Amino acid sequence: MKLPPHIKLLDLNFQGNDQTVAAFLLESNEGPVLVETGPHSTLAQLEAGIRASGYTPEDIRHVLVTHIHLDHAGAAWVFARQGATIYVHPLGAPHMHQPEKLYHSAKLIYKEQMETLWGDLQPIAEERLRTVAHQEKIQIGNLEFTAWHTPGHAVHHIAWQNGSDLFTGDVAGVRINRGMVAAPCPPPDIHIPNWKESIALIRELSVERLWLTHFGPINDIQLHLDELEFRLDKWAQWMWKPFSQGTSIEDITPLFQEFAALELIEAGTGEFDMARYESANPAWMSVAGLMRYWKKKMIV
Repeated sequence: MKLPPHIKLLDLNFQGNDQTVAAFLLESNEGPVLVETGPHSTLAQLEAGIRASGYTPEDIRHVLVTHIHLDHAGAAWVFARQGATIYVHPLGAPHMHQPEKLYHSAKLIYKEQMETLWGDLQPIAEERLRTVAHQEKIQIGNLEFTAWHTPGHAVHHIAWQNGSDLFTGDVAGVRINRGMVAAPCPPPDIHIPNWKESIALIRELSVERLWLTHFGPINDIQLHLDELEFRLDKWAQWMWKPFSQGTSIEDITPLFQEFAALELIEAGTGEFDMARYESANPAWMSVAGLMRYWKKKMIV
């Protein structure tokens, strides 16, 4: 696949696994632009990637995040303190300015692993946050970005378009080493109909490549999105049966982990790529997210 020369993929080597979490550096005539930062725990790898691209971390004056989950935007505060503007969804900005709720919610999930996985999280001053409307265009030097609000994985999700390239965060799923397309479904915002509407929006865009944070560029866009929709439906339908029978999350989790692992094995996923998928998209997180989705639907 021939890739545009102004886009540099930075592999953050999350948890010692390559091809798991990416950030993207785009070169403009006004300096580098960063799309995604990854977690604070991989800041050293991110800074090394920036330097390898011919810049210093202090050269980054613009950071575009797809959403505020820690594996995508957890290090944004570092660049904000160095003077960068952070471009974010309006629903995500308050949680970046006052991240205590975000941090403590994550700590309830990850407990003693919190610091190892994600590192630190500090508030970003309001003047360093720039909220971006749906379809709003951002001009940075010779680069133009269009923000597409794409809820479903998270209510505060943006897919960023630059010409023929679309940086999709998690709305276009997880695909390691051109393998199976997985659907990351963590709590609390999973909404399958909204997600499918976002997929329909992406289908209509004039883009040649999707850049997945987990992991890298793909150009078989329609087939990729077909598989993502298939897996979203399959996973949600699988979860409905035990959930509707009142099965506890403790009992459902190992069953779903076995189910998701078997899918990867049947798709021909090797042992090392299995570890990458689990690092980028832990199966147990999708249990929590999909159970919450069905619970909210029953309340409505």
